[in-house]
Amino acid sequence: MVTFFICIAALILGYVVYGKFVERKFGADSEKTTPAISKEDGVDFVPMNWKKIFLIQFLNIAGLGPIFGAIAGALWGPVAFIWIVIGCIFAGAVHDYFSGMLSVRHGGASIPEVVGKYLGPAFKNFMRVFSVVLLVLVGVVFIKGPASILNGLTGFNVSILVGAIFLYYLLATMIPIDKLIGKIYPIFGLCLLIMAFGIAGALIFGGYQIPELVPSNIMNFHASPGKYPIYPLLFITIACGAISGFHSTQSPLMARCMTNEKQGRKIFYGTMIAEGIVAMIWAAAAMTFFGGIRELGETMSQPGHNAAWVVNEICNSLLGKIGGLLAVFGVVAAPITSGDTAFRSARLTIADSLNFSQKSLGKRLLITLPLFAVGFLLTQVNFAIIWRYFGWANQTLATVVLWTAAMYMVHKGRSHWFISLPATFMTAVITTYILIAPEGFGISQSMAYPLGIFTALASLGAFLFVAYKKSQAKVKLEHQ
Repeated sequence: MVTFFICIAALILGYVVYGKFVERKFGADSEKTTPAISKEDGVDFVPMNWKKIFLIQFLNIAGLGPIFGAIAGALWGPVAFIWIVIGCIFAGAVHDYFSGMLSVRHGGASIPEVVGKYLGPAFKNFMRVFSVVLLVLVGVVFIKGPASILNGLTGFNVSILVGAIFLYYLLATMIPIDKLIGKIYPIFGLCLLIMAFGIAGALIFGGYQIPELVPSNIMNFHASPGKYPIYPLLFITIACGAISGFHSTQSPLMARCMTNEKQGRKIFYGTMIAEGIVAMIWAAAAMTFFGGIRELGETMSQPGHNAAWVVNEICNSLLGKIGGLLAVFGVVAAPITSGDTAFRSARLTIADSLNFSQKSLGKRLLITLPLFAVGFLLTQVNFAIIWRYFGWANQTLATVVLWTAAMYMVHKGRSHWFISLPATFMTAVITTYILIAPEGFGISQSMAYPLGIFTALASLGAFLFVAYKKSQAKVKLEHQ
């Protein structure tokens, strides 16, 4: 239990100390006019209270990510705690802060437009396609998953449930952000936090023995350690609790609602820390509830015992009837609310790419209807293979955004190392993963590890070369 408390304290301290450091390095300015004020349109650019924005952002970036990812990551043992804490403070929260604040600084622009400004048009076009595909995949999976669960709970036909969720998505994607999302989602975000803290309280006061980070426990507890090495698989599995590229697609939604740049540390860095705390709680619960880490693996290997089943078992057992209701919320409402904002983000990304105003309903329909038609067709596809690439694609997006943030710091003539070093590490992770994964090249670890490290160092070298050229050009310009 000592390790658990230390990790939670470290995350909170990370927000207080490192979050302030990141804010200072970025240069948040309370005097600057935000897009919510300068571009207010009553649809997407709508000023809102920062507390409401915090809860919406938390719900948007969280969904099931810090729950399901943490449960899966718990199979590796207490080493997962290290990645959640370090990844969250030094990579994920920095990524989220910069993806949101760069959007604020660039008129509420979607992340591909921001990437293009600092990494060039080739990256911008790649990101336009990549992020829209990722968002549509997220939206579609967050239709099929809840529909299947609701089918088991109610017996309603899956196709009817998919249609109902689609209609809700269409409504949430189209109407002004403050009319539905702004009113209901803060309540859902609060419920997600209550569920996590309820589980934490039950573990603490229920006498459960959470594994400690002692030398004998710093090992790979996975049932097949050779097939599932800690590096890089753990770093792909636990994404939302540590670092997730999906967050960068959601941050511009709230960047268009902020009224003061100084709110950014709370809204972007703070929500990522909150998500890290939720991931810590669920990782600890998964390692503890079934009697240990090995027992968790044995339980989850049984037919039908997936992460959703684990959530239901833990909530019902530790929190009673209230827990049962929260479990249903967690596996049904949370993914739906992330799915609709994924489609909304896709609409805005396409609109930004085409420089297409979204103030009128007709123009929103021109993008939304084809987008949903593609989404509906994809619900008929078996995602078993495609979805295996999502974790890698998600972390690849995060890596690109980190490099973008580092280049922004170069443009501003400020230190970039607190971003370029996490970007280098994540480059090694995504490269190594795609090299050894069955859905990738499937080469041996002995070859993949050196190649991953080489690619990461080469990327850092290329970045430093470009940074040097830009600094030289700036010096030359100043002397003219």
